[in-house]
Amino acid sequence: MSTIRRAAIAVIASSCMYAVAVDAQEANGVRSLTTDDLLALKTVSDPRVSPDREWIAYVAERVDSEADESSSQIFMVSRDGDEVVQLTADDYSASTPRWSPDGKYLGFLAAKGDVEGAKTQVWTLDLRGGEAQPYTSIDQGVADFAWSPNGMKMLLMINDKSADELAAEAAEAAGVEAVPLPYVIDRLQFKQDGVPYLDRSRTHIYVVEGRNAAPLQLTFGDFDDAQAAWSPDGSAIAFVSNRTAEPDANANTDIWVVSAAGDATTREARRITSGDGGDSAPAWSNDGQHIAYVTVTEPELIWYATNHLAMVSADGRDARVLTASLDRNVSAPVFAPDDRSIFFNLEDSGERHLAEYALDSGSINRPIEGNLSVLEFSQHQSGDIAVSMSLPHLPPEVFYLTDDTLDRLTNTNQAVLAQVKLADVQNIHFESDDGTEVEGFIFTPPDYRAGRRYPTILRIHGGPVSQYDFSFNADAQLLAANGYVVIISNPRGSSGYGQDFSAALFANWGVPDFADVMAAVDYAIAEGYSDPDRLGVGGWSYGGILTNYVITKTDRFEGAITGASEVNYIANYGHDHYQYWWENELGLPWENKAAWEKISPWENVDKIVTPTLVMGGKEDWNVPIQNSEQLYQALKRRGVDTQLIVYPDESHGISRPSFRKDRWERYLGWYNKHVMGQ
Repeated sequence: MSTIRRAAIAVIASSCMYAVAVDAQEANGVRSLTTDDLLALKTVSDPRVSPDREWIAYVAERVDSEADESSSQIFMVSRDGDEVVQLTADDYSASTPRWSPDGKYLGFLAAKGDVEGAKTQVWTLDLRGGEAQPYTSIDQGVADFAWSPNGMKMLLMINDKSADELAAEAAEAAGVEAVPLPYVIDRLQFKQDGVPYLDRSRTHIYVVEGRNAAPLQLTFGDFDDAQAAWSPDGSAIAFVSNRTAEPDANANTDIWVVSAAGDATTREARRITSGDGGDSAPAWSNDGQHIAYVTVTEPELIWYATNHLAMVSADGRDARVLTASLDRNVSAPVFAPDDRSIFFNLEDSGERHLAEYALDSGSINRPIEGNLSVLEFSQHQSGDIAVSMSLPHLPPEVFYLTDDTLDRLTNTNQAVLAQVKLADVQNIHFESDDGTEVEGFIFTPPDYRAGRRYPTILRIHGGPVSQYDFSFNADAQLLAANGYVVIISNPRGSSGYGQDFSAALFANWGVPDFADVMAAVDYAIAEGYSDPDRLGVGGWSYGGILTNYVITKTDRFEGAITGASEVNYIANYGHDHYQYWWENELGLPWENKAAWEKISPWENVDKIVTPTLVMGGKEDWNVPIQNSEQLYQALKRRGVDTQLIVYPDESHGISRPSFRKDRWERYLGWYNKHVMGQ
């Protein structure tokens, strides 16, 4: 066992106690949390260590309430946490900070400039001084980038020009006004939330040698390429692509490698992995001999299958799954500097850890573990690691792990948190009706008094394959601040408890997960937290879908809120973007109609008596507003107290700050009326 592993085991207990202590102190404010406080909180992400280890660059997203928009800026914090420097201005949004190998420049992505509708380009800041300068000028913009190991080249991910963009260029060249074109659709998968109808324009890999140089295209064809990563010597690039005969009909992505130099004959991509499941997240060993990646070994279970850590030689030989016995989801692998281990994110119950797999012994160490959520990390060649991490009372901040010490470096939201009283958060475990153990959390109001029963809201997570964890939960904190006990739980289908726990929901929606969330409510009542006569329920996405099951199966709740939900599944076939998953879980609807109807809440809509607020985004193609409209119509027709709230120009996630505030205030208004009885 290496020195860093021994040190990490010793340090994490103390360092995490330090983090929790700070967390609890900041929860001791003087007033209740408000929707304006939630909008004032910034989101910290993407920490990146400078080559000299003196600075960590990161992104902070903020809300401009006056402009009614969100934007992100890039900051850097010194390794001792004493200095924080804002690097990009407030008048544009910047993301993806990446240090040049020599540390002189910081590259980032931004749609910056005086031209209206400017496309996202790579920009660079000279750390010795001066304004940011554009590095690329690609007509359709840049989706992602990465410096080459020697800093002389840059990898670019570029989307092909769409039919509309090509038509606009042709019209401009001809000196005429561009007119809208019809969508011409011939793909099996033709929808994706947040974008127009999918056409044959694809994302490919390019390399550019110097500022504003013409990019050299490396990958081609009717395939999308993603997650590109330089080899250590800069001669090749690993990437992810589904290059089967019909990519829209399966999720069989593989790891490929393409040469980064030479003429077209040397740039033929080589397939490195060959399994039937999805392979993703390639990461080179430092000696260039191996590639670590994430793999799915049971693709027939679609999104319920466990994501494992795997490794393959760079020439495609000796692929092997490393965490087959772990049965927990992994992500974002990175080789340690000495190539003797692989670091990765590990999801385990309601926690997210930084983990390390030792290649010689197969043992798994957890340098950062406990009641916390490690969201992202980046590793320096020294072995130091920067992470973004969240705790129940702490939105994400930057922490730094070096040798045997984990330090918190940023205090981005301290000014807001110091003013407000936050809910106490209890981690709970209880049995469902068949004896299955389920985990959850109970949030109690800041002025909570033991022995008093409180109006209670059951909030349900989306997915279904996701989970609540030990990170800061804005919705639950807001509801608790307004006098509610809040219950959140991880019913079957959730992702942190192994493949069988997750796959229990396969073609069985609304059965074991319904039992599990109801057991959470029963636990809160039995423990004396909750008033059984003042219960509310709600959620967004699959949280809204499970809410629909709840209100068709029980009348125990006084008020419900179903957001961005589905209720009539057959009506969504070909209308949402899940055709592949629907077909693999339920079969074709005209061949297996009974399976679709068996789990459809629409078949029991006549049993709903709970006053229900229905919400969604007008442009949502993930869970289209059509089903929300149908549910509202049925409830209205039957005389159930209901409203339909539709947010214009919004897809599955509500992004406009004023709409986010409106949604929170409607949550409170509906629950206050029907659950609190105000």
